[in-house]
Amino acid sequence: MSIVSRDPDIQLMNDTCEPIPATTAGPPPVSKPEVALRLNNLSAWYGDFQALHSITLDIPKNQVTAFIGPSGCGKSTLLRWFNRMNDTILGARASGTLQMGDQDLLSSRTDVVDLRRRVGIVFQKPNPFPKSIFENVAFGPRLHMKLGRNELNELVEWALRKASVWQEVKDRLHSPAVGLSGGQQQRLCIARAIAVGPEMLLMDEPCSALDPASTLAIENLMDELRSQYTIVIVTHNMQQASRCSDRTVFFFEGRLIESGDTELMFTKPTEEQTEDYVRGRFG
Repeated sequence: MSIVSRDPDIQLMNDTCEPIPATTAGPPPVSKPEVALRLNNLSAWYGDFQALHSITLDIPKNQVTAFIGPSGCGKSTLLRWFNRMNDTILGARASGTLQMGDQDLLSSRTDVVDLRRRVGIVFQKPNPFPKSIFENVAFGPRLHMKLGRNELNELVEWALRKASVWQEVKDRLHSPAVGLSGGQQQRLCIARAIAVGPEMLLMDEPCSALDPASTLAIENLMDELRSQYTIVIVTHNMQQASRCSDRTVFFFEGRLIESGDTELMFTKPTEEQTEDYVRGRFG
């Protein structure tokens, strides 16, 4: 005869006095994604103007994180601290910590050249170098790697394929990159960024100057790249953020108002200010 208990925490015994394993209902616990970048109490200034106020945030690895908020809320400022692009702006400074693995990216000991290889960026307006298509992609690898001719050719082809532009440019690799369409130029810039083997890809309004067909191509490309790269995108396009991202972060006047799973951020935000923004009531 077996002893039966309705309490799953009570060990059951059968008539041979051997334990019967207890089972518990419900789905297994969901593991948290690995953190690619950890921000703790990050503030930033341009001269006397404080652009960011005590931002604490984790950027998950191999996901797309969208930064949303009205113009001037600090989205692009924060993005450009991730690879220290703000170092080039007179009077720009930051406090707090910006951690990638064991390295604080804001430290004066950080090798900024290597950081910009590890954290690539694509800007609002496509900015190909005044060189050939091939030389645009080969520029970074030549700077950071020692490759033979065949290896370099293979890497350029790989990057262009990865950026979904190879089929369109393979027969004119040595033609000027500025002769490409806007959407092709932007995908070329993505190929240029990933050719040096980054861990993270930053996109600052990458589709704002593109037509709908080119925008769709970039969005499809982000979906393909997320398995290999951590992607952070700044966008004013709410539909784009909801389509493309796994997580969304809402900023207002230099402060982080709310962050979370994208679907929940757009359907059940916890902050009234977030709901007003995603519903188009301001911004």
